[in-house]
Amino acid sequence: MTVTIEKLDNNEVKLNIEIEPSVTSFEYDKACRRLAQKVNVPGFRQGKAPKLVLEKYVGIAALQREVLDSLLPTIFESAITENNFDLVSAPNIESYEFADDKTLKVVAKFELRPEVNLCDYKGLEVEIEEFKKADDGVEKELKALQDRFASLTDVTDRKSKNTDIVNIDFNGYVDGEEIKGGSAKGYMLDLAHSNFIPGFAEQLVDKATGEEFKINVKFPDEYHDEKLKGKDAEFNIKINAIKEKVLPEINDDLAKRVNPKFATLDALKEDIQKYIDNTAKAENEKRAAEKIFDTLFEKIDIKIQDAMINREIQALMGEFKQRVNMQGGNFDKMLEQEGHQKVYEQLKEEAVKRIKTSLIIGKIAKTENISVSQEDIHAKLVDLANIYRTTVDNIVAEIQKNVNLLHSINQQVITEKVTKLLLDNAKIKYVNK
Repeated sequence: MTVTIEKLDNNEVKLNIEIEPSVTSFEYDKACRRLAQKVNVPGFRQGKAPKLVLEKYVGIAALQREVLDSLLPTIFESAITENNFDLVSAPNIESYEFADDKTLKVVAKFELRPEVNLCDYKGLEVEIEEFKKADDGVEKELKALQDRFASLTDVTDRKSKNTDIVNIDFNGYVDGEEIKGGSAKGYMLDLAHSNFIPGFAEQLVDKATGEEFKINVKFPDEYHDEKLKGKDAEFNIKINAIKEKVLPEINDDLAKRVNPKFATLDALKEDIQKYIDNTAKAENEKRAAEKIFDTLFEKIDIKIQDAMINREIQALMGEFKQRVNMQGGNFDKMLEQEGHQKVYEQLKEEAVKRIKTSLIIGKIAKTENISVSQEDIHAKLVDLANIYRTTVDNIVAEIQKNVNLLHSINQQVITEKVTKLLLDNAKIKYVNK
């Protein structure tokens, strides 16, 4: 057997393989015996069909593929190990030929991970706009909690105010036709925090219980439903009830209602302040990390092959489509409106950024001997369980269904460790703009 290796452009390696007839003939006979045990050939007991009959029944091409599946994995593994190839995708068999004398010729290509020549990634000097905490952050959060724990009382002696919650029936029409999904009965609408069409809630102010009336609104030009974009609409409204919010006092009792662990208002305030501080710290670290990676992108030149970029674009396209569809949009129409080329270029830019980030992180992790321990994985599983309000056992069950999740979690841990190393060793200057 002879294997010649040819290095190509675009991080590819070409393998020309020739395997002598004695080896291929032996493997071909073994393939015949294996397939004979798997298929039922009419007129023959299982495993007893002669080679000539089996060749006609399953086809010589199928037997030859069996030979390839038997021989090539070991050859590929040997070439990869001996030459220390770092692959980013499975080997691709470009062509194969079984000559008349049974010599097997195979041409295969390996796609290699792009080479990353690191710059001095420690001690980077970066300047970022500092995320400032609001001076009244605690007070705003207390008011939000006060609103969340408000009680509702029925209003019978006045008309609706813009701070009320109203129970309404409504039917919407565009061009005389009823809007699909544009009607409801007994709907509770908070007039102060409405996410309805602009102008809808405002026209429900100063109305009496039992009052029936019409309102006119205009759907936004960027509305997700193509049929309703920019259209004028009319709604028939009936006010069933008006309810007024009664806000609780901001005191120790409210703190206990938020969580029994807060015995006093001061304890709640302390927890809120801690959350605000941690949020600001996390945001500043995020900004600094982004700036550090942008700096590394400028300093490190990485030649990424088109095939790798295209795979990442397809992955991003799938994520993008899922988001659009989950938000009730039509991905194909959106793509048509935005323009295929424009969307492609945007996704290409993001794909290259993702790949570069992954390659740089991987190279730094290897250089610094950063690894992932069982303790790291468990800690990450606990974090994920808290985020998704589930249990570690449930997440482990999902990992068992999809092993790619474990790889993703492993990568998250590596990324976090490398990012922390870069932040710890960077010279960060925070500025106010």
